[in-house]
Amino acid sequence: MVKDGNKGAAEFLPDQLDLGSLRRAAAGCEGCDLFRNATQTVFGEGPQQARYMLVGEEPGDQEDRQGHPFVGPAGRVLDKGLVEAGIEREDVYLTNAVKHFSFTLRGKRRIHQKPTAAEITACRPWLDAELALVRPEVVVVLGATAARALLGREFRVTHHRGEPVPLGDALAVATVHPSSVLRAPDRDEAYAGFLADLRAAARVA
Repeated sequence: MVKDGNKGAAEFLPDQLDLGSLRRAAAGCEGCDLFRNATQTVFGEGPQQARYMLVGEEPGDQEDRQGHPFVGPAGRVLDKGLVEAGIEREDVYLTNAVKHFSFTLRGKRRIHQKPTAAEITACRPWLDAELALVRPEVVVVLGATAARALLGREFRVTHHRGEPVPLGDALAVATVHPSSVLRAPDRDEAYAGFLADLRAAARVA
């Protein structure tokens, strides 16, 4: 159930379902309160016939400012991993479980704040519509928030990372969010694990 202040995105979905119409409609989404402070909606990007859909948590500071997914530091880690895993960018659709940046202010800095379960639920109609249109062969689930949105609250990325699991007509492969690689005490080790998961996703496509 959607809680107070999070009425859900369903009423903002357009009658015509294509990626362009979805993107334009999402720009005016007020399905949860995150739109009030975010600069803009950051919708998914990529070809409608992508083999892979990569789903992260939410836009970060740079994504919110620029209006594109995965353009900040975590995006650079992801780009490097895709190249090394042999996944072509023209085969990839990038999106997030939540389309607005959630943050708290610390002085002038905007500090990332994990979206709530209600916000994830409120935003789910956009993600469902993207999945229905793109119809990817493989969904790469980046981090716990995306895993909760797509695979349920009981799914644990740490227990099942790199393992293909059914997701509708697709296969899902979960891994950590690339931002966690940047925060890891041993970045090389964290990146190696992340890359291994991306390679596992590449093998099942």
